[in-house]
Amino acid sequence: MYRFFLSWRYLAARRTNIIGIVGIAVGVGALILILSIMTGFLLETKKSLRGTLSDLIIEPLHLENRQGVTVPYDPAPLVAAVRADPRVVAACAQLTWYGILGQSGADAAIANVRMADAQSGKLSGVKLVGIDVADEFATTGLRAALEAKPRFGGTRVHDVEHPFAPPPGYEPSGRLLPSCLVGEQLSDNWNLRRGSEIEIVTGVPDPKSGNFAVNNRRYVVAGTFRSGENEMDLEQIYFERTELADFLSSPRQFSQVLVRVADYEKDGRALRDDLSSKLGGLGLISRRGAGEVRTWEDFRRSLLGAIENERVLMAIMLSLVVVVAAFTIFAILSMMVTEKRRDIGILSALGATPEGVTSLFLWIAFLDALIGALAGAVLGVLGAIYIDAIEQWLSKVLGVQIFNRNVYLFDHIPAVVNPLWVVVIVLGAFVCTLLFAAIPAWRAGRLDPLEALRYE
Repeated sequence: MYRFFLSWRYLAARRTNIIGIVGIAVGVGALILILSIMTGFLLETKKSLRGTLSDLIIEPLHLENRQGVTVPYDPAPLVAAVRADPRVVAACAQLTWYGILGQSGADAAIANVRMADAQSGKLSGVKLVGIDVADEFATTGLRAALEAKPRFGGTRVHDVEHPFAPPPGYEPSGRLLPSCLVGEQLSDNWNLRRGSEIEIVTGVPDPKSGNFAVNNRRYVVAGTFRSGENEMDLEQIYFERTELADFLSSPRQFSQVLVRVADYEKDGRALRDDLSSKLGGLGLISRRGAGEVRTWEDFRRSLLGAIENERVLMAIMLSLVVVVAAFTIFAILSMMVTEKRRDIGILSALGATPEGVTSLFLWIAFLDALIGALAGAVLGVLGAIYIDAIEQWLSKVLGVQIFNRNVYLFDHIPAVVNPLWVVVIVLGAFVCTLLFAAIPAWRAGRLDPLEALRYE
C-alpha cells in the first residue's frame, strides 16, 4: 500500500511529471487522430478508385489456342455461364476500344488548338466503351454516375432510363447522329454540352488480311456522367454496344464481362478462382495463365497498396512521438531517483525490499502512462469525430483554408475510428513507458541503503 501512496505523492509533488503526461497524451491523441483520418482517406479513395468498376472483371484473350480454337466473339455464352453461379447478382458485357476525339465544322479550329497543345493534347485519346444499358445499370454504378450532381459544369442526360435517346431540341444539319455519353471532366476540357457533335477516329486491324483500316464516325453528346474517378471521367465515352461494334466493323462483340457479387468481401476471391476454372473448362476463356478473371482490387492493386503504405509509414513516424514521450518519463524518473536517494535509503532501512522500491517508481510511470494515454485517447477520438467542424473553425479563425475541398472528390475530411487501433495504441503507450521506466526503477531498487543515507 505504501508504494501506491508514495508514488502518488511523488507524482503530485513534482510538476515535471506533467511534461511526461502531456507528451504521452499528445503522442497517443495524434496517432489516433492521424490514423483515423488516413483510414477515412483510404476508404474514400477506394470508392473513387473503383469508380464504376464491378466486383469481378473477366477479360478473355481472343487468340487461337494450340488446337486452333478461339474464344467465342459473342458474349452470350460467357454471360450465361457466369450468371448461373448463385453468388452472382448480375453480369454485363462491354466492348472497349481506343480512339481519338475530334471536332469538325465550326469547332474544327478549337479542336486544332487543343490537339496541338503539348499539355492538353493527350486528352484527345479516349477510351470507347460499348454497353447494354439495362445490364450495365444492374452490374455497375453507371446509373449513379449519370444521376450524380454536376461538379465541373457537365449536363446530364434528359432521361436516365434511356440515356442514348437523342437529346431534346437536337436538330442535326443532316442525318440523325447516334448518341454517346461523355465523362464530365472530358466534356469540360472540350467544352462539350448536351447536343454537341463530336467525331471519333480509330484504327481497326483485320486479323485475316493484316490490313489496318481507319474508321471515323460522328456522334451527338446525349449527356455527361461523373463516376468519381478522375482518370475515367477524363477519357471515357459510352456508346451502345451494338453501335460501337458496327462502328469498328469487327467480329469481336465484347472485350470484357463485368460481374457483381452478392457478398464480395466473403466470396469475391473464391468466386474469381472458381470462375477461372469453370470458364476455362468450357472454353470461354483461353486459360493461358494471364489472369483473365480478376477482382477490381487486382486492377487497382498498386494504387491501393501505395495508400496503405502511406498509412503504415505515418503510423510508424507518429509512434516515434510516443517513444519520445516515454523517453521523457525515463529522464524524469532518472532525476527523481537521484534526488530521492535519501528517501530510498530510509525506506530500505525500514524494511522495504529492492522489489518494493522498484515497483514504487514503476507505479509512478504507470500513473503517468494511465493519465496520459487515457487523455490522449479521449482527445484523439473526439478530434477524429469532430475533425470537420474543427477544421472549419480553425480556417475561419486563422483566415487560411486548411483543407481545400476542391482538390478531392469528397467535400469533407473523412475519419474512421477503429476501436481496435485505439486499444492497441493505448496499450502500446503503456508498454513503451514501462519499458523505459524499468531502467531507473531497477537502479533505485539496487541502491545500497548505507550509500543512499550517506548521500545526504
